[in-house]
Amino acid sequence: MNWTRCLLGAAGVTALSIATVPAIADGGSLTIASTNVPRHLNGAVQSGIATAVPSTQIFASPLRYDENWDPQPYLAESWDLSEDGLSVTLNLVENATFHDGTPVTSEDVAFSIMTIKENHPFKSMFAPVETIETPDEHTAVIKLSQPHPALLLALSPALAPVMPKHVFGDGQDPKTHPANSAPVGSGPFMLEEFTAGEAIVLKRNPNFFMDGRPRLDEIIIRIIKDPSALLIAMENGDADVYPFIGTSQEISRLGEVEHLALTTEGYAAVGPLNWLAFNTASPKLSDVRVRQAIAYAIDRDFITKALHRGVSTPQRGPIIESSPFFDETIPAYDLDLDRARELMAEAGFADGMSLTIDYIPGPKEQQQSLAEYMKSQLKKIGIEVEVRAAPDFPTWAGRVGGHDFELSMDIVFNWGDPVIGVHRTYLSNNINKGVIWSNTQQYRNERVDELLNAAAVSIDNDERKALYAEFQQIVATDLPIYWINSLPYHTAYDTKLENVPTGIWGFMHPMDLVEWSE
Repeated sequence: MNWTRCLLGAAGVTALSIATVPAIADGGSLTIASTNVPRHLNGAVQSGIATAVPSTQIFASPLRYDENWDPQPYLAESWDLSEDGLSVTLNLVENATFHDGTPVTSEDVAFSIMTIKENHPFKSMFAPVETIETPDEHTAVIKLSQPHPALLLALSPALAPVMPKHVFGDGQDPKTHPANSAPVGSGPFMLEEFTAGEAIVLKRNPNFFMDGRPRLDEIIIRIIKDPSALLIAMENGDADVYPFIGTSQEISRLGEVEHLALTTEGYAAVGPLNWLAFNTASPKLSDVRVRQAIAYAIDRDFITKALHRGVSTPQRGPIIESSPFFDETIPAYDLDLDRARELMAEAGFADGMSLTIDYIPGPKEQQQSLAEYMKSQLKKIGIEVEVRAAPDFPTWAGRVGGHDFELSMDIVFNWGDPVIGVHRTYLSNNINKGVIWSNTQQYRNERVDELLNAAAVSIDNDERKALYAEFQQIVATDLPIYWINSLPYHTAYDTKLENVPTGIWGFMHPMDLVEWSE
């Protein structure tokens, strides 16, 4: 496969008057540039961008969401919520088939949701699901132990891929199933080739159950680990789309390319946070005063305004500041080196200590540069920091998921609702060694558990807001994490592309309507 070949529809634009509606080209190929290396392609047992982008093309889900946060039909043509909030009935379309020709049934939906519940790192996402009844092939009734305010959102593409039971239900461990790297789904595109660390090639599903879709013939996700090479590919037209851009240099450089457009739309449900995580089980970091001292030694404003050139925004707590659940009164830990030194002395470390800090390889401006800044800044309060690089993402994930770290930079998403994306980090029952993006900080607080468990069952937004406000005040004091900034995600795309995903999940959403104008 020649990854630098010219793409269909990438040239030959017809001049259009302002009043003219662009003519649409049939089919064509789309190349998405990415630095993210997926472990595999099954979003049912793995979170994160690298897996979610291809997974949402291969697998369909019960629902999908529009840009206004409203659920839309997908595999479920309609759904009904019971008055007591303890059941949801999904009425499935009757013409959906998996890529191998097998019909999609309610048994597949039930199997998939229960598999996700047991194996996905977001344990709170389907925790209230007790059983799923399948009275007929096209009806699935989800039975809950308690109301679940985020259930419908959890049934959307980035979180609930529907897998064929006849493939994945053979008794093998879903997390290591060989079909995760050669998946069969019912989505708009079928896997043709998966070359680990290089590219993913998806072909149009000719039997997709939504008429007239997908519009494209092919999607290539081209993995370019060198950020400079990725930018050159975008500038030269060897790649058409670059989503999840998170650095000021990339945003500025691609914004000057004539044939590219930039947008910040498509990340509303993502809620991307950049933070410094503490391993609270470490003898050096188990004292909250040490964690607070480190927080006081860091200048969040310098990071966002200088290191990030003003494209990032400060983030003071566990819930993205754009969320209605964010508490404005949360302590900010503004720079105060004198207070930091006092706290170190109170904790018995007046003579200092040494720590290691890890970071995710790849997004240097948001990760490595901050780790190096931490090293210089923490030295001012007597902490000698060793910046520990990882050769690749799996190595970093193994260290942090395996609790083999002291400090670590991390990028973590809110995933639309705190039940899905926030609870997992702070619930004590989600300390799962070996699972990244769980409670890898090994943080325990009984009151936090109570508050989050109560917020997970309330369908009253005012009550949830009060519960989350108290939760934020507690974790801001305990400080298992120092929150730094929200990421300035942008998408760069060829101006000849139509219907670029700008809904709440962006490119973690089926691209069945994306097409080229002539």
